[in-house]
Amino acid sequence: MHNRTLAADYLTRATHRLAALDVLFDRESWADVVRESQEVVELALKALLRFSSIEVPRIHDVGQILLSESQRFPEIVRKHVDDLVTTSRSLRRDRELAFYGSEDLTPSDFYQKQDAELARAGARRVVEVVTAAVLGSGL
Repeated sequence: MHNRTLAADYLTRATHRLAALDVLFDRESWADVVRESQEVVELALKALLRFSSIEVPRIHDVGQILLSESQRFPEIVRKHVDDLVTTSRSLRRDRELAFYGSEDLTPSDFYQKQDAELARAGARRVVEVVTAAVLGSGL
């Protein structure tokens, strides 16, 4: 039962952060939308792992675990597992860059509206699929 409680908490927190993405997007803070989208995806996917009684690792991209444990997920997740993995992997690559930048890259100059749109759409889709699995709703 504890895994289900933690899964629900993770999913609730992911949903709250998803709403915050709209504020960042409206303020045209593209790099922050990308960074926060990664955190939304990470929390949602870790909710799925908890819900499925799978050990949650202390890593940011759980895509490989989704692939190796896909048979343990509800059908709704198995149908979308490749998209979930792709979204997680893609956003993981941008996690630090979107937040810190680098010697030759300033995040606010580098990330554009299209990057933010893709990141936010991916985060929304991950939350939608995980919510359907964990709460048994929709899709």
